[in-house]
Amino acid sequence: MKTIWKLKAPSPQAATLSESSGLSPLEAQILIHRGIADPHHVGSFLLPRLANLLDPFLLKDMREAVELTLSAMERHDLITIYGDFDADGLTATALLFNFFSALGVPVHTYIPNRLTEGYGLHVQAVERIARRGSGLIITVDCGVANNQEIAFAANLGLKVVVTDHHQVEEGFTPLCPVVNPQRADCSFPYKHLTGVGLAFFLAVALRAALRERGAFAGRPEPNLKDYLDLVALGTVADMAPLVDQNRLLVKVGLDRIRTTRWPGIEAVSELAGLTLDTLTAQDLAFRIAPRFNASGRLGDADIALTALTTHHPDRAKEVAKQLDRINGERQRLEREVMEDIETRLPPLADLASRRALVVTGAGWHRGILGIVASRLLEKYRRPVLVLDVEDGIAMGSGRSIPGFNLYKALRKLAPLLERFGGHKHAAGLALKVSNLEALRKEFENLAGEELSEEDLVHSVDVDAEVSLKDLDLETIRRFSAFAPFGPGNPEPLFYAGPCDVVESRVVGERHLKMKVRQNGAVVETIGFGLAEPSPAPRGHIHFIFTPEIDRWQGQEKVQLRMIDLESSDQPSKLQRADL
Repeated sequence: MKTIWKLKAPSPQAATLSESSGLSPLEAQILIHRGIADPHHVGSFLLPRLANLLDPFLLKDMREAVELTLSAMERHDLITIYGDFDADGLTATALLFNFFSALGVPVHTYIPNRLTEGYGLHVQAVERIARRGSGLIITVDCGVANNQEIAFAANLGLKVVVTDHHQVEEGFTPLCPVVNPQRADCSFPYKHLTGVGLAFFLAVALRAALRERGAFAGRPEPNLKDYLDLVALGTVADMAPLVDQNRLLVKVGLDRIRTTRWPGIEAVSELAGLTLDTLTAQDLAFRIAPRFNASGRLGDADIALTALTTHHPDRAKEVAKQLDRINGERQRLEREVMEDIETRLPPLADLASRRALVVTGAGWHRGILGIVASRLLEKYRRPVLVLDVEDGIAMGSGRSIPGFNLYKALRKLAPLLERFGGHKHAAGLALKVSNLEALRKEFENLAGEELSEEDLVHSVDVDAEVSLKDLDLETIRRFSAFAPFGPGNPEPLFYAGPCDVVESRVVGERHLKMKVRQNGAVVETIGFGLAEPSPAPRGHIHFIFTPEIDRWQGQEKVQLRMIDLESSDQPSKLQRADL
């Protein structure tokens, strides 16, 4: 599908910010595009410090959560951390398990099975936890939609603390301390913490309260910096915006991961062909997190949890190999479902009139339907629901594009559904097969009402037009200070053209390797996956790219990672913003 390049207009503030901060005009322009226009904010952006973390007690119910937890600790009650089976929930569970273990507090974990139990608290799970002798359940990355199960736990004599970052229903009435920045009555100024981020804030608050009570007299306090690599992994895996508090936590967490206390993270990194000294947020998102997610997707998240909690290197290597094998199986299942769907979808021309997609099948592995939905969204640029049908129930996942709030849409369709949950970009749902056709029709109608033709065209924001001769090694090194990159803080993206193609060849079957020349400057480019639409362009081209440094055998040189390109004789993809 066509991609539009939206070239942002130069900001009149860039020159002023450049002069006051010591940044180059191009660096200032990039920061302004990321919402950093105040010179006083530049320093905290470039050098984030843990001292800038918000007070955890600003979170609604945090004080009550801490008091309830301290009471359980004083009674020597067994605490159960009830998590979720994705990487955010697993890292959150591991963080609190490791924290309480370091304090010498009796603690267990419970991760529901994705395939047999599903997301969130369950009555049967609460019963099992009660039989273990737990006195307190702390949920992480779940629980805000489970008042019925929380009431059931109370009837069994269990106390519950909920930490969750998912959407809160209108009219929500908590039955226990609920720490969630999405609450309408929560004044915490940053709303986008992940499950593991909230778990970390709970640990910070608990340590502060224990310190006030003199609990660490004569013994060392837990060093919470040791847990920031877990926070970085879970936050990046959940595709949370890397701005403000999240960016701070991930930035410091990436520094901490170089000397991680958790041998499972190191073992998984090695199997992914990575070294801890050079890990980036993108490595966490696309190489590390999928391996931790895979075990939960295919049913046994405890393997991934073991990798995040064991202190034994040999055990860590063993479970890392298991995670690698499971991830390979996940990839195979994903390919099979995608191929099945692609053979049954109508041609692209017939899809043009549709604003949304609802695809169903039988015998699909339900653990990978969310990934499949993401792949279909990426290809067809439409809200999509992917559902597997079994025993009269259709169950699966949805993904959505900007401009269409998936959670709100499902809330409107709630009479057709047995259950649903999630947020504006991703959700899970289940419904009776008898309601499928009504769901298709109403989901399409909602998308038709809210999405325009322009919404369905993929576009990317381009920071600036640059000349290739201005991109030297030192300029590109300075861009690294803007990392970690991810949602909300993308890598710098530039436009160049026209350029002459000096050399062009396909490498690795799908990747395009070129040398391009502009005004005497010759630079190498690599375009991953770009060989399929344009195997060997010649003549003049225009392209968008992210500059990077290619390191090989001790040598460094400029390389442009090409994101998209067009020949000069093609209709232009470029749209220039008005000044």
